[in-house]
Amino acid sequence: MPPIRFGILMVPYQTLDVAGPVDILSSCSRPYLEVMERDGQVSKDTAAAGLDIEFYYVGSELKPVQHTGNLQSLPTTTCDTCPPLDYLLIGGPSPGYRLSECYESFIRRRSQEVKAIFTTCTGALLLAQTGLLDGRDATVNHVLLPQARLLYPKVHWNESQQWVTDGCFWTASGACAGMDMFAHWRHPQAAFDYNSVKQEASILL
Repeated sequence: MPPIRFGILMVPYQTLDVAGPVDILSSCSRPYLEVMERDGQVSKDTAAAGLDIEFYYVGSELKPVQHTGNLQSLPTTTCDTCPPLDYLLIGGPSPGYRLSECYESFIRRRSQEVKAIFTTCTGALLLAQTGLLDGRDATVNHVLLPQARLLYPKVHWNESQQWVTDGCFWTASGACAGMDMFAHWRHPQAAFDYNSVKQEASILL
């Protein structure tokens, strides 16, 4: 099977919004599990069932992006050169951040091809800017729900759930909720028997 291609939009997001979900995914990838197998932490069968994932960090240009904690990261591709994707993750920047035309156009185009778009925290506000959430259920950092309802009244903002799915859109209220969301999404994707390998699976959670 071809690898799963995950795109990460390189806005100045809060570091944990992306680092947490990416680490959840990486922890069930085949290269990671093969190392764990060599160290005697998981079985050969579990390692063989790991996901084949490629990550693409999509910027408007190939220049460093500043995140929280004075962390800088480099895009690996651009909106114009990014290959086809299976999934897209949008982390949360400051609430007042506005998408550039490049990013907005990229999200709109790729929404037609990907299996799902994930957002964490204020990433939902960026997705709402494109109009793709209009008429759909979504959530955002619950502190920002009043602002979200004011700015994007066509979105059905949910205040009772930590993460929400509607069609191909998965929105999480915050960074930790995003990690829970990805752990939930990941289970049916990886061919692990979580009941028979509970001890091993606990390493991957």
